[in-house]
Amino acid sequence: MPKDDKYRDILKRYWGYDDFRGIQRDIIESIGAGHDTLGLMPTGGGKSITFQVPALAQEGVCIVITPLIALMKDQVAGLRRRNIRAAALYAGLSHDDIIQTLENAIFGAVKLLYVSPERLASELFQKKLSHMKVCFICVDEAHCISQWGYDFRPSYLQISAIRRLLPGVPVLALTATATPDVVLDIQDKLSADGRSFSVFRMSFERQNLTYVVRQAADKRDQLLHILRSVKGPAIVYARSRQRTKEVAQMLCDEGLSATHFHAGLDNAEKDMRQRAWQNDETRIMVATNAFGMGIDKPDVRLVIHVDCPDSLEAYFQEAGRAGRDGRRSYAVLLVNGSDEQKLMKRIDDNFPEKDYIRTVYDHLAYFYQIGVGSGYNAIFEFPIEKFCRIYHHFPIRVEAALKILTRAGYIEYTEEEESRARLRFALERDELYRLKGNTAVEDKMIVTLLRNYSGLFSDFVYIDEAFLAQQLDLKLHEVYLTLKSLADKRVAHFIPQKKTPYVRYTQRREDSEHLLFTPAVYDDLKRRFTERIQAMLAYATDDHECRSRQLLRYFGEVSDHDCGHCDVCLQHGSEPAPKDELAEAKQLIVRLLADGLQHPVSDLQQLPLPYAFIESALHWLVDEEQIVYDQGLLALKNFKR
Repeated sequence: MPKDDKYRDILKRYWGYDDFRGIQRDIIESIGAGHDTLGLMPTGGGKSITFQVPALAQEGVCIVITPLIALMKDQVAGLRRRNIRAAALYAGLSHDDIIQTLENAIFGAVKLLYVSPERLASELFQKKLSHMKVCFICVDEAHCISQWGYDFRPSYLQISAIRRLLPGVPVLALTATATPDVVLDIQDKLSADGRSFSVFRMSFERQNLTYVVRQAADKRDQLLHILRSVKGPAIVYARSRQRTKEVAQMLCDEGLSATHFHAGLDNAEKDMRQRAWQNDETRIMVATNAFGMGIDKPDVRLVIHVDCPDSLEAYFQEAGRAGRDGRRSYAVLLVNGSDEQKLMKRIDDNFPEKDYIRTVYDHLAYFYQIGVGSGYNAIFEFPIEKFCRIYHHFPIRVEAALKILTRAGYIEYTEEEESRARLRFALERDELYRLKGNTAVEDKMIVTLLRNYSGLFSDFVYIDEAFLAQQLDLKLHEVYLTLKSLADKRVAHFIPQKKTPYVRYTQRREDSEHLLFTPAVYDDLKRRFTERIQAMLAYATDDHECRSRQLLRYFGEVSDHDCGHCDVCLQHGSEPAPKDELAEAKQLIVRLLADGLQHPVSDLQQLPLPYAFIESALHWLVDEEQIVYDQGLLALKNFKR
């Protein structure tokens, strides 16, 4: 190892690795030299190393912008375990905590400061930022800044304003999913002073990941067969929150270990379910697309989509969470005749007619009693279910209309901003000590609150229900019920944690007839969304071209070879089945027959490998007399009639 290799010294010291892999060093040296840099790396490519290592090699703090609270918490905890000074700012922190963290960053006590993109617009943050010595800005999930991308987030546009506050400070943009158009748009949105980006691209090919599209008239049965056939941790992606709950319950009823996850759960519940899955206490996570980004679990063997995503970008990122340890893993997309209709309906749901958007705008004004010419900068909580009930709307279309109105600049719609639980004692301290009639749990709760929080007698104080659960050895819902019981007894005033959407009028209310929706706000985005839907449908129905080549071409990468192990390759015999695939197929067949019963040959079609592998393995097992084939039925050799 060269003596002056500071980056590799840092890598070895803090992470224990001997050297970098892929394009990590190229990215690190580029941002270390002060160049604006864009890194395109697939899921599992080691993105975090590319900004954490150069941050430690330079003076000042690295600002890491990411929309994912789970990623912030995980990475900050991991860095602190390595004795690296890291901190995070996200919704739910108290004002005092935010001030302390920002002051620590100013005085050099923080090396990596993670912030949400929404935080960038804060006057407090911008004021404190001007006093920090910043070595570089890292923009994670950089595709979110592009309106042409599948996951555009308007808050990411604040990054360009931050660049103006920090002239000369370079930016590192990282993403795992970007088409050629989005790559150009990222550079355009983040550029400063006419400087060009150094772009480094890692191949998106995942040789250990087998892509399978399975036509499934009955997705439930297919899902069960696949999960029972392939062992190891699994993620099942579903379209809606309700569907995640239903699928997880069905799997549990069938004797499988499963839980569900979606954005509507409170943070404590999310953390608990995520930890159970990561620690292998729960095998299967049934989730919406809210789950997965920033989750470090390399041994996921199986990712199944029971509903088609809106785009190949989303599918590729979610499927890519399987097999990050390099071992053989499977990404299975279950499709049937109804999927095309459902996908096409999403176009209308996401881009309702302009007259409908105008109607929602009017109903919003009626709801808040905002007259034409008034309402500027007014902020309201938005109870969407009540709004839809009064004006006979569907929530999906209302949310789409509000997002389009936000892009057009008439309002600002914030989805489910979280407010932490708060509590204030209703009794004086002496009265509290003389209190009788509480349960043992309630008394312990009062003592724990007094020991860990100050100011509870004078004002509402933010409390952490997950922390209280840990201190009292209770489940989260038991903490909630105990606090509610204290409130019912008028011992305390308790405001539970909740997630509330907000609407802010960014200009005075217009007459809806005068609302303008430019092509950039509506028509162009609808066309791009439609193109992504069509690309997803093409992938789901094309059984002539290698799945891997289809995905790589979509992301602008030309491959000169088939993968050899997706369902299309095996169906057309592109390459002979590799030994490890045959071994896996043999194991799957034996597991299927391990119940000691006879099975029809048709059951083999539900195993998660391409049928060409299954057929080869079947011939081998029959030839070796390990299984018996008789009149269309299969059984293990020792099967007894």
